[in-house]
Amino acid sequence: MMKKSISASKASLVLFLCQMISALDVPLDSKLLEELSQPPTITQQSPKDYIVDPRENIVIQCEAKGKPPPSFSWTRNGTHFDIDKDAQVTMKPNSGTLVINIMNGGKAEAYEGVYQCTARNERGAAISNNIVIRPSRSPLWTKEKLEPNQVREGDSLVLHCRPPVGLPPPIIFWMDNAFQRLPQSERVSQGLNGDLYFSNVQPEDTREDYICYARFNHTQTIQQKQPISVKVFSMDSLNDTIAANLSDTDIYGAKPVTERQPILLTPTGSTSTKVELRGNVLLLECIAAGLPTPVIRWIKEGGELPANRTFFENFKKTLKIIDVSEADSGNYKCIARNILGSAHHVISVTVKAAPYWITAPRNLVLSPGEDGTLICRANGNPKPNISWLANGVPIAIAPEDPSRKVDGDTIIFSHVQERSSAVYQCNASNEYGYLLANAFVNVLAEPPRILTPANKLYQVIADSPALLDCAYFGSPKPEIEWFKGVKGSILRGDEYVFHDNGTLEIPVAQKDSTGTYTCVARNELGKIQNEVRLEVKDPTMIIKQPEYKVIQRYGQVSFECIIKHDFTLLPTVIWLKDNDELPDDERFLVGKDNLTIMNVTDKDDGTYTCIVNTTLDSVSASAVLTVVARPNPPFDLELTGQLERSVELSWIPGDENNSPITNFVIEYEDGLHEPGVWHYQTEVPGTQTTVQLKLSPYVNYSFRVIAVNEIGRSQPSEPSEQYLTKSANPDENPSNVQGIGSEPDNLVITWESLKGFQSNGPGLQYKVSWRQKDVDDEWTSVIVANVSKYIVSGTPTFVPYEIKVQALNDLGYAPEPSEVIGHSGEDLPMVAPGNVQVHVINSTLAKVHWDPVPLKTVRGHLQGYKVYYWKVQSLSRRSRRHVEKKILTFRGNKTFGMLPGLEPYSSYKLNVRVVNGKGEGPASPDKVFKTPEGVPSSPSFLKITNPTLDSLTLEWGSPTHPNGVLTSYILKFQPINNTHELGPLVEIRIPANESSLILKNLNYSTRYKFYFNAQTSVGSGSQITEEAVTIMDEAMASRQVDIATQGWFIGLMCAVALLILILLIVCFIRRNKGGKYPVKEKEDAHADPEIQPMKEDDGTFGEYRSLESDAEDHKPLKKGSRTPSDRTVKKEDSDDSLVDYGEGVNGQFNEDGSFIGQYSGKKEKEPAEGNESSEAPSPVNAMNSFV
Repeated sequence: MMKKSISASKASLVLFLCQMISALDVPLDSKLLEELSQPPTITQQSPKDYIVDPRENIVIQCEAKGKPPPSFSWTRNGTHFDIDKDAQVTMKPNSGTLVINIMNGGKAEAYEGVYQCTARNERGAAISNNIVIRPSRSPLWTKEKLEPNQVREGDSLVLHCRPPVGLPPPIIFWMDNAFQRLPQSERVSQGLNGDLYFSNVQPEDTREDYICYARFNHTQTIQQKQPISVKVFSMDSLNDTIAANLSDTDIYGAKPVTERQPILLTPTGSTSTKVELRGNVLLLECIAAGLPTPVIRWIKEGGELPANRTFFENFKKTLKIIDVSEADSGNYKCIARNILGSAHHVISVTVKAAPYWITAPRNLVLSPGEDGTLICRANGNPKPNISWLANGVPIAIAPEDPSRKVDGDTIIFSHVQERSSAVYQCNASNEYGYLLANAFVNVLAEPPRILTPANKLYQVIADSPALLDCAYFGSPKPEIEWFKGVKGSILRGDEYVFHDNGTLEIPVAQKDSTGTYTCVARNELGKIQNEVRLEVKDPTMIIKQPEYKVIQRYGQVSFECIIKHDFTLLPTVIWLKDNDELPDDERFLVGKDNLTIMNVTDKDDGTYTCIVNTTLDSVSASAVLTVVARPNPPFDLELTGQLERSVELSWIPGDENNSPITNFVIEYEDGLHEPGVWHYQTEVPGTQTTVQLKLSPYVNYSFRVIAVNEIGRSQPSEPSEQYLTKSANPDENPSNVQGIGSEPDNLVITWESLKGFQSNGPGLQYKVSWRQKDVDDEWTSVIVANVSKYIVSGTPTFVPYEIKVQALNDLGYAPEPSEVIGHSGEDLPMVAPGNVQVHVINSTLAKVHWDPVPLKTVRGHLQGYKVYYWKVQSLSRRSRRHVEKKILTFRGNKTFGMLPGLEPYSSYKLNVRVVNGKGEGPASPDKVFKTPEGVPSSPSFLKITNPTLDSLTLEWGSPTHPNGVLTSYILKFQPINNTHELGPLVEIRIPANESSLILKNLNYSTRYKFYFNAQTSVGSGSQITEEAVTIMDEAMASRQVDIATQGWFIGLMCAVALLILILLIVCFIRRNKGGKYPVKEKEDAHADPEIQPMKEDDGTFGEYRSLESDAEDHKPLKKGSRTPSDRTVKKEDSDDSLVDYGEGVNGQFNEDGSFIGQYSGKKEKEPAEGNESSEAPSPVNAMNSFV
């Protein structure tokens, strides 16, 4: 029966814990916290082990919060500490902190003890840890007599420090009288206990000032031990001592220094134990004696030393493991080894643990009738004991609470009431320490409160989550509901997420999510609501992102960053380089939509990022800038494999500056012949850094290398070392050997000299050889210095010679040279061409023939023939003029030629001469020929004078170039009407001896166009054109001018004016009445007759204008086409008139060579077919159209 009861009790407990309502979370709202009742909470306290400076006041801290504010009390060594009875002790206002006045007569030792603070208000009491107060101590060293240490070289030695026991323990270090730290090493080192260990002593260890110092940090004092003297005896000095005093040899012996295997100085024995607490630092030490000095190694038996937590100190004599845990327990072995053997020691480590929290109790805020638990779980080694206190009193003797039940490390609360509020303490303790935690149970009954400010505005970016806060508090815990708008329906569905803290989440907010949202909080004690507003903004976008750029050094580059954003948000644009700020450099220009970098340098290479920030979002885009430049010059040139005719050159390329090297150019300098002048040698691909170079003899070479990429050529490298090749015979002979005589009796032999490096050795000379061709003569030779010309005198005129030039130097001759053919000097030709004949082809072209001269008489290289010809006179004019000779040259052995550009109807003469390199030969006898007639040029002018009603007078000048005998003049004319149409064409032939003509029976007030040209027997020449107008009849003109004074015309004008006035009045009245009046339509329907165009079918008046405006509006003729006041028209004006009608002559030339048809692309049509006029109707014609 008992077992069943126990099982049922456990099952109900588990079920209770599973169904337990979670405690209230009190928001950290300062206003709310000020209003809610709350049990005390310790916020600050002194450490458990509190070592104080005995020279200063003791401050024991205890701070707590609660509502109402708590009061404070203290216990000392377990009993109440009445601070009012001790004048040296005061408590700070509104605080539990004690201040013990030591500086005014108090003694710190009198206040040693265990202190505990209690903070209490009407809802409970919280207690602090047990604070152990101990004053620090730094006692002096006890006086002792220290005997000098006399040690044999190689022996071990330990200098003991034995510092006084202080609180806290002092820090130990060894120094000399000069306050310099004594050097330590694998042989000499300080142990954890402060002693100084010598694995073996050496003579340099002899000194009298080994001083141990103890530094007490708490009191900032240093205590000094008396100096220790060490004297090391070497074997030589020891023998001297033995000889002087045999009685002292008993302890040293007379053996020489011998090596010894290791023995451990500390720890002693083969095993030892070590206990360390969890979380502390484990320090294990092994120091060994021996000669040579032993080396220490550490291992863990059955495992590995923990990685990342293991360190070796003091020359590996100390093993340090930080933050140890139970897993670090085990056997640690140290091994000391030298060449003679080893020694080891095993330290058994046990890791214990003071209590540590697994689950510390947490404050509970409950509503009346709710359930809750306080859980206190801790661990340690050994396992800690858990005990509970209520308001600082063991729970077993505390006032009973029916809602409370203790079950080991858990207190269970059921159906709590406001009187159940209290502070509970959990104490977990074992032999190595304790833990104390305060946790209150606060039972509150509060109506709902909404802590989020009213009408708070939330702004988010479209398509991103929107979180609308409704921070609340109430006890019992209120229920939260959300509405959109003031009178909207409750929000439900998958498009919303409702968080436990009251927050409404819209996972994907859209533009239509904008609006007012209402949060309602209610519990059994009341209801409250709050409104917040949500605005959804358009996202910020970079619509034109920066792009990858490649720019040459010192160029200019620009990155664009054009953005689009919500108009209500103010964006800021930040540019970064390699995720850092832009350099502080005036070359970087940040514009509204771009970043410009001026004078780009190599350090500007990198990634540039445009970051656009608003208060709601941030976007970025990046682009890489690659700065390219010509490569850096190669360096470290090296010559290897030197041979007589080759060498290997190698180099290291310079930086390619982001543009791959395509090739290397190798240049050389000949320091022997052309110092300072660099020549092209060869080039290799950019992947090659060595090249085999061909060399010439007798050259002092230096080489340099130039790197080439797409940007350009690098600076040349530093020159290589010099390499002088040996001398040798010349490999080649001079080039471009020629033999040309400068006089009829000489031969000038020339050649291109070898360059310095081509000489192959010192003493460069040339052997010049010649002999007459096709004659059985021996070679004539001469050796000349390093020149490029030799003259052979006394040669026959223009005779062929065989010539050769051979190079030689001090070592010998070049290979046998090839022969070339030259000639001795030329002389003027001896005879003229014969049988000269001329055939006239037309009036401007003739063909001339001649017989060639014998080649022997040319006496040189035949270059051709020259024809001299000139005009003697014109056959149409007997006047003579200046004779201008013209020359035509015909290359080679030609025997005929054409003579273009002759003038028609003229007499010419010509002769022919042969030409060689020396000059011209004698001329042939003059040959006379004549050209036939041609067509004449246009008349020199056409002038129209004396216009009457029916006649015009024409005057003209004869052609400048008649090109024959004139037979007649041809005159054609036709009228032009008001629409520029041409009337019937009339043609008149006029005798050649006439120079004027009166045309009669013409129409009055009519424009006529005239075409005039001259004729020879060959045909008509080019024509000249002109226009003129007959005058108006005076009676008709008077009648037309008086029309404006006629009564019917005046009456018509008055009627029109009256009609316009009536329309304006009607428009004004309708506008004042507010009606809309279509002015444009009315004006179109009742327009002013004076501005209406004339209709040809009803004879109404057309547009009225003055005669001057009429003439201006109808002006198709170009400038200069109108007849001047004297009626004289120049030929150029006539040409322009032809162009205006599209009848200009395409490609014809006047006598002076000017182009007539320069404005027209068509040939001139027959005048009768024309349909356009060159000028608008005259004012007279315009007036005639009215009647």
